[in-house]
Amino acid sequence: MQTGEHPASITIRNLDRAIKERLRVRAAQNGHSMEAEARRILETALAPQDGPTARHLYDRVRARFAPLGGVDLELPPREPAREPPRFD
Repeated sequence: MQTGEHPASITIRNLDRAIKERLRVRAAQNGHSMEAEARRILETALAPQDGPTARHLYDRVRARFAPLGGVDLELPPREPAREPPRFD
């Protein structure tokens, strides 16, 4: 936070009771208040990502599996193309 900035506050309404309970348990496990745990979750979820963000699904899948060495698939042999229909 920069000098002169005031922290912002939000109120979350209509939060499902099960979600609130999971937040309470997670906060207790991590030794935080529910508010501090929610702040950590938001900071983690909204932190800037390293490197350029992949825009396409292909790029995201490739980036996920590249460290594992990729996957080599056996491609079936191609069959000759059929003749196109005639409209005489």
